[in-house]
Amino acid sequence: MLWHAHTGRLWKAITDNLYNHLAARTGRTRGGVRRAVRISFAKIAEYQKRAAIHLHAVLRVDGGEGPGKRPPPWADAATLASAVRSSTAAVRLAIPYTPALGERELCWGTQLDIRPLRAFGDDESLTDDAVAAYVAKYVTKGADETGAGLDRRIRQPEDIATARVSAHVRALMGTCWRLGGLRELGALNLRAWAHTLGFRGHILTKSRVYSTTYAALREERAEHQRGEDGGPVPAGLDAETVSAWRYVGSGHSPGGAALAAGIAADLDRNREEVREIRGGPW
Repeated sequence: MLWHAHTGRLWKAITDNLYNHLAARTGRTRGGVRRAVRISFAKIAEYQKRAAIHLHAVLRVDGGEGPGKRPPPWADAATLASAVRSSTAAVRLAIPYTPALGERELCWGTQLDIRPLRAFGDDESLTDDAVAAYVAKYVTKGADETGAGLDRRIRQPEDIATARVSAHVRALMGTCWRLGGLRELGALNLRAWAHTLGFRGHILTKSRVYSTTYAALREERAEHQRGEDGGPVPAGLDAETVSAWRYVGSGHSPGGAALAAGIAADLDRNREEVREIRGGPW
């Protein structure tokens, strides 16, 4: 659970040090490497069957001017792979000391599988569609598919007892909840993320220049909608949105309130039955 909570920082440690490790392998300075190449990535977080986060990442080396520019010959796939291995192995992240856990240090495991997608200039180039398909394969595998978490936050310990998850996942949620009660780990906000077993990142993240931007996607959608009728797209077309709002009320209707009260009573009754059967909160 602590590893899940620090996944973002562990990954950042790899990317922050990657230029240093490239410099060490090519006999250059870090500044020289930064001027010569630019590394970008897209990263996907996937829950495994054992409820552990597994990362898939696509890394790309461009020339120093950015996407689409040829990198220098020394910045090939083999050199990048070697730098990723050493950068990953060097990561060490200390977590706050607690009397309950003592001193703990986090690192990456040994299951590191690096596969070159293509070397720049090869006859067989990898298409954008192929990379997108690789990314989509793991983005669409969420926590629900592996039974590794819930799609809602846990508000109280009883929610863990009644969650429709495996005993293994329930135990992990309980561990996350108990760790969240330690004062020294308060900054991790583990109880708020117990439903995702401590992981609080996005499923898909990317560096700034990898692929496109949300602004570009919005513009593409707007342009498509403007030209949907088959006619020409007016240049510099400005749109004005006029909205009017009127307050009509809040809360449940009388019928909805009765239904909600019945559901709440059923949930309370279910929790009580589970506690009696299990003899404890989990």
